[in-house]
Amino acid sequence: MNNPFLGTGIAIVTPFKHDGSIDHSALTNIVNYTINNGVNYIVISGTTGENGTLTTTEKKAIIITIVETNANKVPLVLGIGGNNTASVIEEIKTTDLSPFAGVLSVSPAYSKPTQEGIYQHFKAIAQASPVPLILYNVPGRTGVNMTPETILRLANDFLNIVGVKEAGANMSQYYKLIHNKPAHFNVISGDDDLALAITLAGGAGVISVIAQGLPKQFSKMIQLGLEGKSEEAYAIHYQIIDAIDLIFEENNPAGIKAVLEGLQLCEATVRLPLVDASKTSKEKINAFLKQNN
Repeated sequence: MNNPFLGTGIAIVTPFKHDGSIDHSALTNIVNYTINNGVNYIVISGTTGENGTLTTTEKKAIIITIVETNANKVPLVLGIGGNNTASVIEEIKTTDLSPFAGVLSVSPAYSKPTQEGIYQHFKAIAQASPVPLILYNVPGRTGVNMTPETILRLANDFLNIVGVKEAGANMSQYYKLIHNKPAHFNVISGDDDLALAITLAGGAGVISVIAQGLPKQFSKMIQLGLEGKSEEAYAIHYQIIDAIDLIFEENNPAGIKAVLEGLQLCEATVRLPLVDASKTSKEKINAFLKQNN
């Protein structure tokens, strides 16, 4: 595909051993499992990867493992974001971005900037980035919604801003973006439960959490959506929708790690302040996997 951000991307987890250290062997297995089952691209160092609890050394080691395992099979995207604009720019400038098709950068959290502040933040990042930039709007985590007007203003002003991962669960906002976006700009679902609907409405697909646990089904569903085959796509959607609800029942990524543990790909360990999925949650997830595999 000419567009590296079309189809099913995954926000990959960072697997940990029981002692809290990174399990690079498990990470290799997850990369191979997802690629072999149809995932189109991989996003590293996002929320699902527990980026906030990783050291700089650990982040670099994760990149090396994924880049080497991937071996140019699918495009890679690196998460670089924060509420200190200068620090984000410095990280972009000092990181070797040659293995990456783009950078995913989340809207500033906690600071609660105005829409003009958000625009100026991403303007500065776009001007500094040597690779394409995907905006990430997740108001439930950042505290401020990046409005369609701000997103479209950025998309129209900077050709290297090539998309938005929209995760506000707001269908009206999705529709405004899809209807008014410039041709080079991708509207990517960040809501697993809405991913098919957004794809059928003209979106570019999804950056998904559940897709790394159910890569074959989810990737097939999104591909059918891109082809406009809604009936076949929704047949898959209804088969997997319960899993989407289950993994977000407590916290992300504890839920998806429980899925991956059930698939014997990694342990379900997360780092504080998150806690592992409860016994009840794991039992529900394992029951789903047993019934659907």
